[in-house]
Amino acid sequence: MKRRFAMAGTLLALVLGLGTLPAAATPSGTSPASTPTALAAPDISLTAVRAHLDEFSAAAARNGGNRRSTSQGYRDSVAYVKGKLQAAGYTVTEQPCTSGCTSGAGPNLIAEWPQGDASAVYMFGAHLDGVSAGPGMNDNASGSAALLENALTLARENPELRNRVRFAWWTDEEQGLNGSDFYVRTLSSAERSRIKAYYNFDMVASLNGGYFVNHITSAAAAPMKAYWDSLGLRPEENTEGAGRSDDYSFERYGIPTSGYAMGASARKTSAQAAKWGGTSGAAYDPCYHRSCDTLSNINTTGLDRAADGIAYTVWQQAVGTGGGGTCDPAGVVGNGGFESGTAPWTGTTAVIAAHSGRTAHGGTRFAWLGGNGSTSTESVGQTVTVPAGCTRASLDFWLWIETAESGSRAYDTFSVRVNGSTLATWSNVHAGGGWTQRSADLSAYAGQTVTVTFTATEDYSLQTGFLLDDVSLSGA
Repeated sequence: MKRRFAMAGTLLALVLGLGTLPAAATPSGTSPASTPTALAAPDISLTAVRAHLDEFSAAAARNGGNRRSTSQGYRDSVAYVKGKLQAAGYTVTEQPCTSGCTSGAGPNLIAEWPQGDASAVYMFGAHLDGVSAGPGMNDNASGSAALLENALTLARENPELRNRVRFAWWTDEEQGLNGSDFYVRTLSSAERSRIKAYYNFDMVASLNGGYFVNHITSAAAAPMKAYWDSLGLRPEENTEGAGRSDDYSFERYGIPTSGYAMGASARKTSAQAAKWGGTSGAAYDPCYHRSCDTLSNINTTGLDRAADGIAYTVWQQAVGTGGGGTCDPAGVVGNGGFESGTAPWTGTTAVIAAHSGRTAHGGTRFAWLGGNGSTSTESVGQTVTVPAGCTRASLDFWLWIETAESGSRAYDTFSVRVNGSTLATWSNVHAGGGWTQRSADLSAYAGQTVTVTFTATEDYSLQTGFLLDDVSLSGA
């Protein structure tokens, strides 16, 4: 990300005629072929992303320790990305920046997958250049590597596209957003109108980073925010990066934008450290624009989350047959495996933990309701939006019931409620068998936002524990 420069022009209003996604979204789940919808996004290999980082690091090491836009390190980086894309089947264009760029700057690199509606382009970009002070691994080999592996994954999966996907690696960002500015400035007005949204990825692996989304409340940002919401990350607006990266070149021409960032020289607040971990009062990236921005300055957890969020957004915006109402149940339930803290669950959230003595159905954490052996009520719930296109919707979850009760009388119960109405109930009578998948029918709530609650109620004696894990929505 470049340092802040004074730039002419007024930030234009962002308008995008897209429906917003649910408040939570995960990469798992599938959508049936009978209903037009985006298919489930693939997991992006962190190992592959790190391999690209290794190559960018080596390019810098061979050429004076940096990848500045005017250097051979930058040109070697361009050659590496271009070779990978061409081998995957892309037609790749090197676009020389003939006006506005630093003298001697290398080219932009543009690659478009030749499927989908060419009049509806979703564009994903990252700047490939760095500063002269160091190899620029977080700023911005991180965004470039995550973007490259997403492009290669799209080619490998080769799904049917309803919209067009275009990738870009920008030159001369660090000197003033010059490469992306040249690209957008030289497009015709008709070509600009075809770009329905541009997504930017700049510094997505900051060592002490936070989780920031550009224009977080916009329609363009909806899938980006939805994915990180699904991980319980509670992302924030990228105020530090406003006007400082390549998305601004598109904003100036009224093209809707969003993107991910994990922060630069600004300092993490105590509230952010409590939410995301890390050190409060310290810079998000301790090596911002310094020689220590090496491979050891990479937050691999954040990098992985960004790469997968890019894939989710690509698939939501461009993959599938399109048209009509959709039934995309992926990610409707946020943090369904309870692995990312307690959000967005509410209620007796202390029951969510990595409980000793019991093994989760998946991961390490689950919700343990009841098990008190005394009169008590415990519950966890969250608000979900059931997709309008679902003619069938099922709330699926794994339940383990263990009890000290005996006989066929229901003393202690576990219920699934929607907006306070009980849909299904189990009790101590159903104990045994370990983890068992259960479900409740939500078909009647298609197109509605509802509150789903799991509630355990025990009587005055003898415990029954209700262990809950891996909650999701399926639909057709």
